[in-house]
Amino acid sequence: MAAACLFVVPNRQYAAKSVVLQRRLPAAILWAPRGAHGGFRYTTKINRGGRMKLDYWERRGFLKASGTAALAACAAAIKGGQLVADETKLRLRKAVKFGMIGEGKTLEDKFSLIRELGFEGVEFNSPSGINREEAVSARDKTGIEIHGVVDSIHWQTRLSDPDPAVREKGLEGLQTAIRDCAYYGGTTVLLVPGKVTDEKNENFDQVWERSTEQVKKAIPLADEHKVKIGIEVVWNNFITTPEQLIKYVDQFETPTVGAYFDSSNMIKYGVPSADWIRKLGKRMLKFDLKGYSKSKQWVGIGEGDENWPDFLKALDEVGYQGWATAEVGGGGRDVLADISKRMDKVLGLA
Repeated sequence: MAAACLFVVPNRQYAAKSVVLQRRLPAAILWAPRGAHGGFRYTTKINRGGRMKLDYWERRGFLKASGTAALAACAAAIKGGQLVADETKLRLRKAVKFGMIGEGKTLEDKFSLIRELGFEGVEFNSPSGINREEAVSARDKTGIEIHGVVDSIHWQTRLSDPDPAVREKGLEGLQTAIRDCAYYGGTTVLLVPGKVTDEKNENFDQVWERSTEQVKKAIPLADEHKVKIGIEVVWNNFITTPEQLIKYVDQFETPTVGAYFDSSNMIKYGVPSADWIRKLGKRMLKFDLKGYSKSKQWVGIGEGDENWPDFLKALDEVGYQGWATAEVGGGGRDVLADISKRMDKVLGLA
């Protein structure tokens, strides 16, 4: 049920909007003093994804319309001087991998396109040939956040490679990704720590030991730049259970290393995605989503074996708030619009 709330913001131009964005209140009526927002009030309609629709009210008209019912709802929504959200609502923010955007000549064009289609963020690869200054400019002009980067060399230049020289190059790539992420204003580097390739030269124990050594070397730089390293489970014959992922993450004894979850990769290993989420808890930094079917393999979002209602329930149980990034084949406007709608449907954002 929508709530109405009178909220006075003391002379901070963007305070009212930021409070609404960060609190999961279904609807609110706010006013900032003259000089902050020109004496106007506005109502905000907020769906499960946190998107707002603003309708401005004159101060006088607002006072006539509000009355005691609105003030009572306001009192119910305020606790300790702060707005309190509807705790049954998730705050998920949609994003895409940059390589999915197949339309637009410039970064600003591409960012503007996904913004029009309902996305709030993008995730780059790093190292990459992207012009960092242009990317930041496009971010600032469009409002699209570059929320993180994916280590682009972790598959071929592995931290678990039998050759120490290759492992050092892999570490350099991870360090570059950390620096790029911080430059963009992002918060995570997605990392596949290694791959089991054979029982003699790159087996499970060797992948664990070698990758752990290299990740430990990267933690001080990540701490310096306030960037987290998110370990992803993929089909690399390495981490295949939630217990293994928990053990791998916890060995570093720092919140700088967490889990970058994938909604579909784990279906192959038999444990439902929601169970992974419940066991990972606060270790889960972000998640990707796509579609996977045991009978058809990779399919569109919403067409696979994922149990999305239970997935969302698990997110709510662990208190997850943050990015949901599509990792599927991209294209132009029509393809991206379809992806956006599919995400809205499975994530309850419609």
